[in-house]
Amino acid sequence: MRISGYGIVVLSVIIFYYLDRSVHARPVVLVLSNDDLNSGGDDPGVGDSSDFDEFGESEPKSEEELDPGSWRRMFEPDDDSTVEAASPQYYSGLHKILSAASEGNDRLMEEAVDEIEAASSSGDPHSQSLMGFVYGTGMMREKSKSKSFLHHNFAAEGGNMQSKMTLAFTYLRQDMHDKAVKLYAELAETAVNSFLISKDSPVVEPTRIHSGTEENKGALRKSRGEEDEDFQILEYQAQKGNAAAMYKIGLFYYFGLRGLRRDHTKALHWFSKAVEKGEPRSMELLGEIYARGAGVERNYTKALEWLTLAAKEGLYSAFNGIGYLYVKGYGVEKKNYTKAKEYFEKAVDNEDPSGHYNLGVLYLKGIGVKRDVRQATKYFFVAANAGQPKAFYQLAKMFHTGVGLKKNLEMATSFYKLVAERGPWSSLSRWALEAYLKGDVGKALILYSRMAEMGYEVAQSNAAWILDKYGERSMCMGVSGFCTDKERHERAHSLWWRASEQGNEHAALLIGDAYYYGRGTERDYVRAAEAYMHAKSQSNAQAMFNLGYMHEHGQGLPFDLHLAKRYYDQALQSDAAAKLPVTLALASLWLRRNYADTFLVRVVDSLPEVYPKVEAWIENVVFDEGNATILTLFVCLITILYLRERQRRQVVVPDPVGGDVAQPLDAEVAQHLAAFPR
Repeated sequence: MRISGYGIVVLSVIIFYYLDRSVHARPVVLVLSNDDLNSGGDDPGVGDSSDFDEFGESEPKSEEELDPGSWRRMFEPDDDSTVEAASPQYYSGLHKILSAASEGNDRLMEEAVDEIEAASSSGDPHSQSLMGFVYGTGMMREKSKSKSFLHHNFAAEGGNMQSKMTLAFTYLRQDMHDKAVKLYAELAETAVNSFLISKDSPVVEPTRIHSGTEENKGALRKSRGEEDEDFQILEYQAQKGNAAAMYKIGLFYYFGLRGLRRDHTKALHWFSKAVEKGEPRSMELLGEIYARGAGVERNYTKALEWLTLAAKEGLYSAFNGIGYLYVKGYGVEKKNYTKAKEYFEKAVDNEDPSGHYNLGVLYLKGIGVKRDVRQATKYFFVAANAGQPKAFYQLAKMFHTGVGLKKNLEMATSFYKLVAERGPWSSLSRWALEAYLKGDVGKALILYSRMAEMGYEVAQSNAAWILDKYGERSMCMGVSGFCTDKERHERAHSLWWRASEQGNEHAALLIGDAYYYGRGTERDYVRAAEAYMHAKSQSNAQAMFNLGYMHEHGQGLPFDLHLAKRYYDQALQSDAAAKLPVTLALASLWLRRNYADTFLVRVVDSLPEVYPKVEAWIENVVFDEGNATILTLFVCLITILYLRERQRRQVVVPDPVGGDVAQPLDAEVAQHLAAFPR
């Protein structure tokens, strides 16, 4: 797909936020016109860092090098690691925090926080980051936003990336884009350097463990890794020689999909076996593995061979990898920008997003072509529209610097955040899911809470759902031991609110319900209406219905039957499943309009108060174990008596014609038969 450099250009970029879009997230659409395009200017700084999305020039760094103070050591210990990025006291305290959360041991949690606080006081930045988390959540210490911010600030200055994520999100919530954009730019660059893909990979999203108020069993079933029954069947097929199954397993291990931990050695094993069976898709990934040295010694010559074979088999994204090798002069005689451009164009002709991205880089930096920032921008937009993460990074830099696009710090911050959230610290989500699937709810809550502080919407809603769903069993730690009901409700409320600010319509709805019914907070119809209005702006049908009801009854909103009807109609237009409640609500409106201040309207208004009492009576009296047994026996007795009485009233004799069919006798025949002796 080629893009002309002339005429009016309107491109829409869908920002996915890497969420489960079918449940909560609403895509944000950016429309680019000629007014948004700058003439550019020759700023050599744009595109200098990590210009290509292929492989990387230097040896890949470990996660602990990219994310100092990483929690990986607690979940994926590496005996061969030589990186010592944090003090032993820090890791000891962190281990105790996770153990205390798993065991529900408040004394051990107090001991862990004391140990971390001592390390923090001695100047360890990673311990300072943990103390920022402790003060931010109110765990064994009085909750304090100022102390949390101070500790995170010191930690960020010491190089802790998770604290930088937390500070960036804090600034973003306060619309301080000038400060947020600087932090997110640094974090996004680190994330880009951690990417291990040579083409657009399957997006590894944080898993939403709930769907509405219920557990998301479908998503959880697919995230059990090697314990998943479907994976075991696939592995059995691969062991029996199925090439397609070999490729899929290799893919799962290479990208860390379906709950599996990334393992390049296993990926290489399965891709190699698949190639022996003639599976062409594995050739391209073998090319990437050899180019990166992922699980094998780096060998650009072999990489070129495998990529060439893959391209001959019709895998067009392989053209992109070959073009990269010619740009860098790896595995070929010398650099050849002309050939590189030809291969990138072949990838573009076959709709490969990385091809669009790399052509954009060529035009941005003037490599083998005349420098054209405007043309580069258009290529980046096409790649971003296809979900290419590094294209978002380049666009963010353009919005940030004003080169190629008009300077827009808000847009730059949003794009940087998208990329930054795919950094190595996102592994916390995978470990949280593993803990949850193993039934370790306390550890999962700690991990999701840490990510929630860093601004991950999915983690915010997951942590809030765990607090609401599991209650005391969530192992929530408060100021002086286990959370009180008030502390737990307030923490869940805060998490839901943050998630709602980032587009989670279900979160906004739950906040509205909390204020409307007074769950965990004082009843406040005005704030409930504000929350419902926020959810309504995200096209939530339930919120529209609730707003209509509040207008109908004048609760938190002006009494207005016309607005009530409008909201009811909007709810039905938004969701066809709302037909029954909307029909009943419209009937109530009709009664209220035509029979105002009558006994009938008062009966309708009393139903919301009567229903909970009836429900409670049924639950406490009828469904009581003893009463339910007696009631069941009574119903059975009545049924038996009824059936026997019905049988007694019917006299039945054999039908001489239809042998087996019994017919009731009329009164006259019965009288004649009665005269015969028995």
